[in-house]
Amino acid sequence: QVQLVESGGGSVQAGGSLRLSCTSSGSIETYLMGWFRQTPGKQREGVAAISPTGGSTLYDDSVKGRFTISRDNAKNSVYLQMNSLKPEDTATYYCATSRSYGLSASIYEDWGQGTLVTVSS
Repeated sequence: QVQLVESGGGSVQAGGSLRLSCTSSGSIETYLMGWFRQTPGKQREGVAAISPTGGSTLYDDSVKGRFTISRDNAKNSVYLQMNSLKPEDTATYYCATSRSYGLSASIYEDWGQGTLVTVSS
């Protein structure tokens, strides 16, 4: 079990970019890592996932071509580069660990506290 801390959220205009970071209290090299987002009253949805070595990535259709997930195991960190942001990307973003590969929140174990991203039109 690890503790995760997200950072990098903020307010940006539509079309802009943000880079989210997630740093772990311990090694993440054996974990698949995922980014999720949630808005009030809605279920948490998977945005992107990355395999332990970074060799495989998975994206929700809504962010394909705009978001890029990456990781640096030496720094116990995972990142989400978000480009061409849209107002509908506004949400609290969370990172999480998993032993399975996918974008379903049910397979993720440890979660951060989230970082808020607000995209204005």
